Formats: sequence, C-alpha cells, structure tokens
Amino acid sequence: MSNVKLPTPLPLQQFARCVNDKQRPADYIGDWPEAGRVYAVRVLPHARTGQPQVHILGFYAERPYGAFAAHRFEQVADVWLN
Repeated sequence: MSNVKLPTPLPLQQFARCVNDKQRPADYIGDWPEAGRVYAVRVLPHARTGQPQVHILGFYAERPYGAFAAHRFEQVADVWLN
C-alpha cells in the first residue's frame, strides 16, 4: 500500500456573481458568463502562476480556455456540505 496522500477537496460549494463580462476573446468557443448572474464555481490556483482562477461548474469551453480571471467575479456565498 502506498503512503501517498492525495489532496481531497473541501466539502464546500462556492457561489460567485459575475461583475465583468466584457472583452470576450475573439477565438473563444464555449459558454460565457453574464454580468449580474450568480454561478456555482470552484476557485483554483493557476498551475504556473498560482493566481486564483474561477471555474464555473457546468460551463463548456474549448481549450486553452475553461477558467476565468478572479477579478470578473465577486464571491457571494460558501455552502458547507455534509
């Protein structure tokens, strides 16, 4: 048996409101958030820079996209799941 422990996500659901839906890239293919709407999200650090990125649960986007800059959203609520 291995002693390696993988990180487990917290039993937490985050919600955030889109505050900036401007400057959609011209080559972007997929769902794009609308300003004022609240979305179920997951905030994860960027693999190289460590800056927080917002992933909207249920959204589809073709690569290299799929995450949004944190400045486009404001956190609304965290719901602890049990």
